Amino acid sequence: MLEASVKNTTTNSTEKYSFLDQIGEPVPKSKLIGKRICDIIFGTLFGIISLPIILIFGILVKLTSKGPVFFKQQRVGYMGKPITIVKLRSMKNDAEKKTGAVWAKKDDPRVTSVGHFMRKTRIDELPQFWSIVKGDMSLVGPRPERFILTEQFSEKWPNFPQRLRIIPGLTGYAQINGGYDVKPNEKSKLDNYYIEHYSLISDFKIAFETIRIIFTGDGAR
Repeated sequence: MLEASVKNTTTNSTEKYSFLDQIGEPVPKSKLIGKRICDIIFGTLFGIISLPIILIFGILVKLTSKGPVFFKQQRVGYMGKPITIVKLRSMKNDAEKKTGAVWAKKDDPRVTSVGHFMRKTRIDELPQFWSIVKGDMSLVGPRPERFILTEQFSEKWPNFPQRLRIIPGLTGYAQINGGYDVKPNEKSKLDNYYIEHYSLISDFKIAFETIRIIFTGDGAR
């Protein structure tokens, strides 16, 4: 059985996850060459452009709430590979200390005042452009989720791990069609539809729709 040993940053122990057996065959790399080229070009361009914005909102985060400017968390990447995502912190520090891993929801009380605006405009996600350049993420693809939640969802919905067959993205089909707080089973259906019908043209359509949502103030659906 294919297993992954992943370091738990909270307990310093390792956990083995069985959902990797349910992933299935990855999208052929030959279909993703154009995707990777676009990721490097646009990831670098937008990564550089976003630096002043990250600086400004990093200062606002520091001035308005206690805790670090950046939030780092281990997530499930392509074919179950562990990746680390970096965001501008939009929640109160140690927001899940008492509750453990919790699925994001609309009007989350753990989100700070600055965090609400950053989430609505997706500014908190800007540091991930450098994960895109690195190759851990793509501009478009299923949003990467935590290992523990992926395990739980996979037990309830066996098709959930199928979304790991392609590189996770900064934005995705589920984000523009389901909203920020789309339910896990619905998210997996949308993500798997995207994978089954993947094309570079669809990536451009999703990217432009994401931009439209941000500028029309619809980003926190």
